[in-house]
Amino acid sequence: MKRLRRNSLHFIFIFFLGCTVFTVRAQHHFTILPLGVYGGGDEGNLSCYLIAPFKDTAFIALDGGTINDGLRAARRHHFFKMDPADFQKNRIKGYLISHPHLDHVAGLIINAPEDSKKPIYGLPFTIQTLKTKYFTWTSWANFANEGEQPALNKYHYVRLQPGRSTPLENTKLEVTAYPLSHAVPGKSTAFLIKNGVNYFLYLGDTGDDAIEQSTKMQDLWQAVAPILKAGQLKGISIECSFPDQQPDAHLFGHLKPVLLMRNLATLDSLAGGNNSHHPIKDLPVIIAHIKPVGSNEQVIHKELHQQNALGVTLIFPKRGRKILL
Repeated sequence: MKRLRRNSLHFIFIFFLGCTVFTVRAQHHFTILPLGVYGGGDEGNLSCYLIAPFKDTAFIALDGGTINDGLRAARRHHFFKMDPADFQKNRIKGYLISHPHLDHVAGLIINAPEDSKKPIYGLPFTIQTLKTKYFTWTSWANFANEGEQPALNKYHYVRLQPGRSTPLENTKLEVTAYPLSHAVPGKSTAFLIKNGVNYFLYLGDTGDDAIEQSTKMQDLWQAVAPILKAGQLKGISIECSFPDQQPDAHLFGHLKPVLLMRNLATLDSLAGGNNSHHPIKDLPVIIAHIKPVGSNEQVIHKELHQQNALGVTLIFPKRGRKILL
């Protein structure tokens, strides 16, 4: 009887120990809400993701292709109950814009009249285009604090410096921006979001270094590799616009599965990966900016799964459905 009792207590101890380990491993650090996931072809579903610390309600928008349609989808999926316009005013605390192409800024611009005061963050080239092409009185209205007069001062521009961490106003988050190449001489940005000691990496549109004749991706991976190696990188969002059949000469500054996986392998290697050990294994990788033409989406899904020798966790986001990392 005593032996049975000891065995039972031992079993209970092991059970709770296992539960504790599971809870630690399953701990969430970020809430991500996709408002738009495609790279064109659907004006109600263009690049925009909200991010906040887990269980926080102060969000930052990563790009702004679709806002209102995405928020209405999120409400249908019971992410919140309030009016979508009120959510945008009160819960979205600012916008990180990777580059000023319309599929990344259209929702921000169109919904500006109903928005509240907040910052727009970007590298100087992005701010310059917003200032001189979009928030003007000839194309819409100047809702910002610079540019054509009268300036309505609803948004204020914050110019980020590459490689320098910047606190994001009215949130617990910080951001470091890294330049990307997007169809030479086009430019884009990667945003490394920090929450305490944990990180999430969001890449705007980007081409592969070999095709772009650039070192921007290599530079980014070298900066991120120590964070991955330390176990502090909780996820990546990276574009994959075309299937592998798309000729390199017609990628227009985008990635396809073979190039995406090659870049993830570079990051893994820089973090100490080898034939028997892959630091990137099981890392959540959100596949963004698919161009939903014909069967592209289905083909890209299949090719990425077939080429996933690194064992990353592939996530194909849906508009309005939250992702916990």
